Amino acid sequence: MAQELEITVLSASLLATPGREADLAATLAKYVVLTRHIPHCRNVDLVISTTESGRYLVIEKWDSDVDARAHLDSEVMADMARTAVPMLAEQPTLDLWDTISAHDLT
Repeated sequence: MAQELEITVLSASLLATPGREADLAATLAKYVVLTRHIPHCRNVDLVISTTESGRYLVIEKWDSDVDARAHLDSEVMADMARTAVPMLAEQPTLDLWDTISAHDLT
């Protein structure tokens, strides 16, 4: 029988100030690369809305809620936030999710 793995999802929705879309995309892309190398990070995806110009969504999978919450206080997250905040049109929306159906190919 396969062992059930706990996965916690952390999401962040960010809207760029008009004209700052490319700058925000570059900041988030760097953050994604750095975050993927952090222990207990299972994966990070960066996507852009096709319905709202300049809206980005970061989707992170962590081994546990504790790991995801620790990442929120990490230097990688703080550095990204310091860089990204001046480029945002509104406050970002962050949320932690318990999985009902989530799968990683490992």
